[in-house]
Amino acid sequence: MAQSLSLIQGVIEKELKAFEARFRESMRSPVPLLDKITFYIVRRKGKQVRPMFVFLSAKLCGEISDATYTAASLVELLHTATLVHDDVVDDSFERRGFFSINALWKNKIAVLVGDYLFAKGMLVALRSKQYRLLEIVSDAVQAMSEGELLQIEKARRLDIEEDIYYEIIRQKTASLIASACSAGAASTANDESLVERMRLFGEKIGIAFQIRDDLFDFGTDDVGKPLGIDIKEKKMTLPLIYALKQAAPSERRRIINIVRRHSENPEKVREVVEFVRQSGGLEYARQAMREFRSQAFELLEHFPDTPVRQALTQLVTFVTDRER
Repeated sequence: MAQSLSLIQGVIEKELKAFEARFRESMRSPVPLLDKITFYIVRRKGKQVRPMFVFLSAKLCGEISDATYTAASLVELLHTATLVHDDVVDDSFERRGFFSINALWKNKIAVLVGDYLFAKGMLVALRSKQYRLLEIVSDAVQAMSEGELLQIEKARRLDIEEDIYYEIIRQKTASLIASACSAGAASTANDESLVERMRLFGEKIGIAFQIRDDLFDFGTDDVGKPLGIDIKEKKMTLPLIYALKQAAPSERRRIINIVRRHSENPEKVREVVEFVRQSGGLEYARQAMREFRSQAFELLEHFPDTPVRQALTQLVTFVTDRER
């Protein structure tokens, strides 16, 4: 899997290296504590999937320019800011196998660092006068907040139907990947229909990506995500929604009661996991994930079959077939 990612990166290797240098520079601060924290953030960065979507989408639609680097920096800065704030909200002390910012420097500093990253992202766009890119990514951050709040509201009642579930993940997860693809396109093409097509492409990927993440909750214990963590957090995921819909009313009430009142009990959580496994919920979710991925591939068919398009197709497969 790592090898396939390196092959995908090869198509935009020069651009990614230049981006890394620019991104490191954009994170610098004259405040020693802040500079120390941003250096820590840069050092523990992930696979850079979102910047890859920016550069590949840009290259698919035109010639990469300074605006493309601005788009990638903006997406990555605002994404990093949301992760820092999410760890505070979720009281999480680990991120990608590293201590979170709030674990090392406490909540107050983490919130301020997140605020700083949001401001840096906006300034990167404004100083380059890239107002369209700022609009695209700001829309995504707004949607992410709305999706998170909608999920919290629905978790109280555990009454999520599939349409609400899709609305939550469209806003909460898919909106940022959609903004990466549409911002990439907008940085190289002055064609709003093309930008919208790439936004829709990213949205389909983001939904498939989140369904894949949902499936991890019911898989084996070695996928990098604790088994049943979504159940413990009272999140209604697609496999569970489907399983409850198929269940008899009494069984449905029993499972909802476990999620509502006994989500801290490991044995009860395993009971819900097994209920979902036996119901066909996992295969139903896998089929839904494959359908959204197919829709994303169909949107790419409007473009010539080039190495860039092939790399973008492989990147979609990578994020939806990933093991963690």
